[in-house]
Amino acid sequence: MVDVEKAPDAGPREEPVRRSDAEGCLAVAIRIPVRIVVLVLVVPVRMVWDALVVAGRFLRDAVLRPVGRALAWLGRAVFVWPLVGLWRYVVVPLAEGVGWLGHVLLVVPAVWLYRWVLTPVGHALAWFFTRVGAVLAAVGRGLYAGLAWLGRYLAVVPAVWLYRWVLTPVGHALAWCGRQVARGVGLVVTGVGLVLYWTFRVLLVLPALAVWRWVLAPVGRFLAVVGREVADALGHAWRVAGHLSRAVGRFLGTVLRWTVAEPARWVYRSVLTPVGHAVRDTVLRPLAEAGRGARRAARQALASARLSVRQARADVRRMLFGEPAERRPVDRREPSTAEARTLGSSTTALTKD
Repeated sequence: MVDVEKAPDAGPREEPVRRSDAEGCLAVAIRIPVRIVVLVLVVPVRMVWDALVVAGRFLRDAVLRPVGRALAWLGRAVFVWPLVGLWRYVVVPLAEGVGWLGHVLLVVPAVWLYRWVLTPVGHALAWFFTRVGAVLAAVGRGLYAGLAWLGRYLAVVPAVWLYRWVLTPVGHALAWCGRQVARGVGLVVTGVGLVLYWTFRVLLVLPALAVWRWVLAPVGRFLAVVGREVADALGHAWRVAGHLSRAVGRFLGTVLRWTVAEPARWVYRSVLTPVGHAVRDTVLRPLAEAGRGARRAARQALASARLSVRQARADVRRMLFGEPAERRPVDRREPSTAEARTLGSSTTALTKD
């Protein structure tokens, strides 16, 4: 059933305890000096770190990556391509030739020897050993039956009687004696263990527990508070140093842009681009047109030379061998009915003659 009655007032709600109230005055007293000292020490390190990161990225993009690509191409040209050519044009044909030679000289004779010599000999030996094995198996079964009967009545039956009427009673007696001795030894060991336990507890455990509770635990709490504050101060100082380093980097980037990049862009856009367009329009394009015209003229001259050579070769062939015979067209139409009858009657007459 559902309880519809109003629950009694549980009293005023407890407010959450703030971190500063829970930490105590020790943490608050340590935090400010530690953060100041750590900030002074971390800011130069963070700025040096950011400078090294920028230099490393520039070195990677401008030097290491092109050098790596050049070395990769050189490695392919020096090692990979010669090895591929050696494998494709030397090793593979040589291996195919050796494989064909081995097949002809070894596999074919071995197959012939196996099929026409070893297989009949093996069948004959299998038939012989099968018959001999059957005879030996019959003899072995008889011997096994006789030896089994002798072993049963000469060894098994006496051994069973000895185990049942001699060894079993003696074993039960020895087991009872052993249990009694083990019980007495257990009582002695338990008493000695209790004495050693209380001696060890009074002499070692209780003093160690007192040292841990009243000495090591307070010192550990103090060191934990100091370590936590130092770690928080390092994180805070690293973030502040990052903001400072970013601001310095932006300032230096702005200075470099207005002193180097913008003048270089203006020179490229206002000076080099018009000069390049003028050189392209006045020098490069006429040279390209002249080159294309020379290429067309050379192509036409080569075509006319090939045509002249072809005509001269045809003239020499006609002078030596004469005009080629004309090809007569073959009549591929089907014969009419009258032609078929005439052809059939002529074939019948020839057959009768």
